[in-house]
Amino acid sequence: MVSYRTPLGRARGLGSAKHGAGHWVSERVTAIALVPLVIWAVYAVLQLAAGDYGYAVHWIQSPLNATLTILTLAISFWHMQAGLRVVVEDYIHKTLSKSALLLLNLFVCGLAGALAILSILKVALGGA
Repeated sequence: MVSYRTPLGRARGLGSAKHGAGHWVSERVTAIALVPLVIWAVYAVLQLAAGDYGYAVHWIQSPLNATLTILTLAISFWHMQAGLRVVVEDYIHKTLSKSALLLLNLFVCGLAGALAILSILKVALGGA
């Protein structure tokens, strides 16, 4: 096996941590999934802009619209959390700060996503 690492890199034990590929694939999959969902969301917003509150409630009560809205929100918040995680991991070097920011990122994205999805479900299921 040929090693492409420098002697200094081998001595320090630096190199790939072998865990970034999963994160990279996850970011790309969510980005690809968001392309058609965002196109649909723009179309939906243009439709909703022409109507009033009653029209919007009726619109979100459609199972297809509720499902696509929830998918768009869930994947968007998942993608946002993954992107912010990479930024924190790459640019914050103090262990305590990094850990605190990663937990805050997870908590805020999870809470905001859950609240948005529960709000859509409440309206979609007739609790408006």
